[in-house]
Amino acid sequence: MRITAAPSSGHPAVVLRQLERSDADDWYSYLSLPAVFEHTSWNLDSVRDLSCLFDSIDSTSADSDRRLAIVDRLDDRLVGTIGFHTISSANKTAEIAYDVAPSHWGLGVASAVCDAVTRWAFSTYGFNRVQATVLHTNARSERVLKRCHFRREGLLRSYRMVRGAPGDFVLYSKLSTDEEEC
Repeated sequence: MRITAAPSSGHPAVVLRQLERSDADDWYSYLSLPAVFEHTSWNLDSVRDLSCLFDSIDSTSADSDRRLAIVDRLDDRLVGTIGFHTISSANKTAEIAYDVAPSHWGLGVASAVCDAVTRWAFSTYGFNRVQATVLHTNARSERVLKRCHFRREGLLRSYRMVRGAPGDFVLYSKLSTDEEEC
């Protein structure tokens, strides 16, 4: 589902806007870097592999994926994405997912946008729960979620295939009633 009014990013170096098909080449260029995909379940052979994601974003279904571009404020360059998948309007839940180009690692971008977008989703979409599943080797992403006061719920053994092999994922969640701030 397309997002007509993106929230503030919560970080002075970046802005958020709807992710567009024209962003695919820039997105793929950093997603295909070994340092980025090694701790994720991405399985991309070419930029064409992102097409199904854009198809879901363009859907009008209330339960379709929603994805925002994280754009460098100075040069309008895509430096990441953030959004929701596995959305259940019936249960008022969604799973958050994000990625940031290595050029913007260590600047607090992921934590700021994760916090801002989670808060926005609670108020805009009325979600009761936002969860995240993180490949157990992705310590960087776990730190982002902890900074944003997501709670670790447990280990999901062999939860999702990771480039042909079952991978263990850690489950985190945040509820709309949680009062902590990032």
